[in-house]
Amino acid sequence: MKTKKELTCIGCPMGCLVSVELEDGAIGEISGNSCPHGKEYAEKELTYPERTLTSTIPVDGGEIRMVPVKTALDIPKDKIFEAMAQVRKMRLTAPIEAGNTVIKNIAGTGIDIIATRTVNVGVWI
Repeated sequence: MKTKKELTCIGCPMGCLVSVELEDGAIGEISGNSCPHGKEYAEKELTYPERTLTSTIPVDGGEIRMVPVKTALDIPKDKIFEAMAQVRKMRLTAPIEAGNTVIKNIAGTGIDIIATRTVNVGVWI
């Protein structure tokens, strides 16, 4: 059975509308992309979708109350909610260095959550 999927590519700033023909679940013709990123994005999105997870975690004793964090690499899209449940349970204590791992192996993916900002010890007013 032939079907058609349309995706908005996020591989570059163009945001092309990419059309993918599927036959019995197998990827066929891909069209509409204006650069190679569109084809790569469509193939990956339909076979193994992944995302970078970004969030914040509360910090005790820091100059700011929250530290921004993200996955070191993309994680499977179907692990996002499980990963966020783990992030929501976390609380960190200053100091925290940007780039440091704050959660190892998030949601069993083998990927770590890292701090994206340094938080020094301080009093938040």
